[in-house]
Amino acid sequence: MEPVIKINPGASKWDIRQRVWDYIEEKNLANFPRPVHNRIPNFKGANQACNRLADLQEFKSSHTVKVNPDRPQQQARFATLEAQKTLLVPTPRLRTGLFNKITPPQGATKEQLRICSSSQGVRDFSVPVGLDAKVKVDLVVVGSVAVSEKGFRIGKGEGYADMEYGMMASMEAVNESTVVVTVVHDCQVVNIPEELIESHDLTVDYILTPTRVIKTDCELPKPQGIIWTKLDMEKLEKIPILKTLRALEEQAGKDVTLGAALDAAAEPALHAAQPKRQTRRRPKRNTQQDAEGESKQSPPRGEGQQKGRLRPARVRKASRGDDKGGDESEIGEKRKVKSGRNMREKGPEEKSGEVTSQRKIPATVTTVYLGGIPTGVRVSELKTALREREAPPLRLTWQGAQHRAFLDYNDPEAAEKALEALQGLSLNGQSLQAELAKSQRGGKRSGESNRRPRPSPALKPKTSTSTDDAAETTEQ
Repeated sequence: MEPVIKINPGASKWDIRQRVWDYIEEKNLANFPRPVHNRIPNFKGANQACNRLADLQEFKSSHTVKVNPDRPQQQARFATLEAQKTLLVPTPRLRTGLFNKITPPQGATKEQLRICSSSQGVRDFSVPVGLDAKVKVDLVVVGSVAVSEKGFRIGKGEGYADMEYGMMASMEAVNESTVVVTVVHDCQVVNIPEELIESHDLTVDYILTPTRVIKTDCELPKPQGIIWTKLDMEKLEKIPILKTLRALEEQAGKDVTLGAALDAAAEPALHAAQPKRQTRRRPKRNTQQDAEGESKQSPPRGEGQQKGRLRPARVRKASRGDDKGGDESEIGEKRKVKSGRNMREKGPEEKSGEVTSQRKIPATVTTVYLGGIPTGVRVSELKTALREREAPPLRLTWQGAQHRAFLDYNDPEAAEKALEALQGLSLNGQSLQAELAKSQRGGKRSGESNRRPRPSPALKPKTSTSTDDAAETTEQ
């Protein structure tokens, strides 16, 4: 069958994601949560596609099935429990471990099994499974943004499915005989160039859609473990179980060297005292971590007594991209408030509402201005796009509320290469503007705002409650 979405020659993974997300939204092919951008789409017909799982011989002969926690795979989780197989579900964003084993009550009814296959099931009917557990997974069900009939898969860009499989391979829970299935809408089956698939990318053996079952006969090998050179300290700080696995593999004598370029830049920044935004006429704030692991501002209230008022509903709706502010996975976690930390030094940046790193920046650093960033885009999405374009900066200053970011590069030559790579970059279907920053002239600090200061501090400006108003500076 000819794909309904045409992929242009030379398209990147990010370009393919955008084409699929845009098409699903334009054709109204998705259920809640909407919009589908930056998610595994909960497409219409997901239940019909999941029901095809029970017809696979590989599923019938399996004992333990691991199914991703996204909403479109809920029916696959139900089918696994109904067939009285062991169901493993990854913990959201791998924050608290690798996965949970769902254990329904004895003699559970269909209604109880449906509850067990939802987020409530993880809370009420699960036990954690550690890295040292002796588990053999026979079949893996993952979500996808796009997949090809050859078995090449593209996720939403954060690599969790790839890391989950890599960790299972490291603990010998999967091997060459393990079958990998993805569940997608027919429109998500597109032509993906093989050159886009890297050694850490998970490929699939079967594609289930509402109308057909595709056996891919994929010849590319699946990940044999975690490829540490593709990770940095920032990722390890966000996913503690990766640190645990790295320590275990290091004890076993394996090479666990992190990516040199990323590690050298990111690790010092993570251990340094990070500056924190503090606006005039406002008390100090605690930081809150959202589902992407990015730092957001929240009022200094106790988690237990004021959890429901951490952020106004209107702001949550705008920043999360759906009308309930939910997590991207159906089996989500409640946000946790971290204690106030990382006090910042006051400086001239305070007037422009920016933060700058305390780390010294070389004098040769050249800054690139990136404008036209669409509303709702997260800094993590931009980072992913920059890595895919092979243009990761030395430092990134995020000003999402102003629809812009500043990218610092080591020298003018590196900045020029980045500018060339960023031409034609688009996020959420909107083209971005990349050019040398005006701050390269006039002696301004890189990433510093060009706005003139307010004439009088006595005037009380309207202060936005959007969490994107705080600029975010990260070391790459």
